[in-house]
Amino acid sequence: MSKIAIVIGREYLTRVKKKSFLILTILMPFLVVLMIAAPIALGTLKDDKQRPVVVLDQTGKYANLFLNVEQTDSTGLEGYLFSAADKPLTEYQKNGGGEEAIIYISGDLLENPNAVMIYGRGEIQNDLKRYVEKVLTNQIHNDKLEKYNIPELDNIISDMQSRISVQTVKWGEDGQETFSSSEIAMVLGLISALLIYMFVLSYGAMVMQGVMEEKTSRIVEVIVGSVKPFDLMMGKIIGIMLVGFTQMAVWALMLICLSTFAGISLLPEMSTNMSTMTAEEIAALQATPMGELLSALSSLPLLEIGILFVVYFLGGYILYSSFYAAIGAAINSQEDSSQFMMPMMIVMIFSIYAAMGSMENTDGPLAFWASLFPLSSPIVMMVRIPFGVPMWQVILSVVLLYITAIAVVWLSARIYRVGILLYGKKPTIKDLAKWITYK
Repeated sequence: MSKIAIVIGREYLTRVKKKSFLILTILMPFLVVLMIAAPIALGTLKDDKQRPVVVLDQTGKYANLFLNVEQTDSTGLEGYLFSAADKPLTEYQKNGGGEEAIIYISGDLLENPNAVMIYGRGEIQNDLKRYVEKVLTNQIHNDKLEKYNIPELDNIISDMQSRISVQTVKWGEDGQETFSSSEIAMVLGLISALLIYMFVLSYGAMVMQGVMEEKTSRIVEVIVGSVKPFDLMMGKIIGIMLVGFTQMAVWALMLICLSTFAGISLLPEMSTNMSTMTAEEIAALQATPMGELLSALSSLPLLEIGILFVVYFLGGYILYSSFYAAIGAAINSQEDSSQFMMPMMIVMIFSIYAAMGSMENTDGPLAFWASLFPLSSPIVMMVRIPFGVPMWQVILSVVLLYITAIAVVWLSARIYRVGILLYGKKPTIKDLAKWITYK
């Protein structure tokens, strides 16, 4: 055990002291925020240039809908300047005057809804097309209401189109009522599944890369003289796992510090006892997005989600990193890895798609069996947990996962002890089977 601890310490300290680890750990939260915020911020930037659009209305009924709208009006379309046509359509077609587009209305849209076209020398922008459709549709709607000549018809139709908003409430074991939200449960479950998927994939690949580097540099020949191959493999797996936990802990600490600096509390009081509230207070709380969010979060089993996240992360990481370690020991170059990694990647991709497919039906056959199958359970089960899973299913899933992980560790160790010292020939599946049976 002491030799495994030495290998763990070496793997851990070697990696956390690297500049790449320090830079990535510190900069990653900022890069994630930048990747999300930058496209949103850039998408809101408006071009000051006014692109001219000519309105050619043969009926004279619709042109003013565009010409009389101020650009500052909420119904207007920013970036475009509408003007009336001063020549026939054929003249614009032959000799363009620099206009972005031409809206050509050839007839009464009540009689012929297709009597409108937008011409341009380039592709017509979707925002312009949507705006024209919206303006003309609203006008036709009003014209049709006027045609029926029924008093207050527009108000009647508007009243009939009222939507019902259904509130969902969850009862606790003591009968306490809290707001619930399946959307929030889905998002929380999917985020947990994606985190396990990304971390298992990235840190597992780190294990394989480390094994390959030691093998190709022949340093492993010196190491195995004093450390058993099994101890070396487990030390590498556990050491890199601790690197991952360190990285996640730093990110969590940075998130808490940044949110505190920004004046946002990540641990607010989320208990909302609706039984002691009046109807007006409940309505006011429901109308507040933050109040609804916090109450919905309080109805979720957050402690159970956190504990099982760690349990499934450990099981999934040990399972897949053992595969990665065996692959790294068996191959001689990065190019040879695809043959052995492809089946594992297919299973990982299936797991994430099964998780997304199970969000709408967390008790369905796909969700049930995929959450019990050890190769997919670390990802799929995290989607189900926010919705509530029978304890026997959770226990069975965890037991199967760790039994499989232990079996894979044993098999991988058998492959690792032989493959780590072999060079040159790329092994086949038959060769791997022989390595497992070697005494």
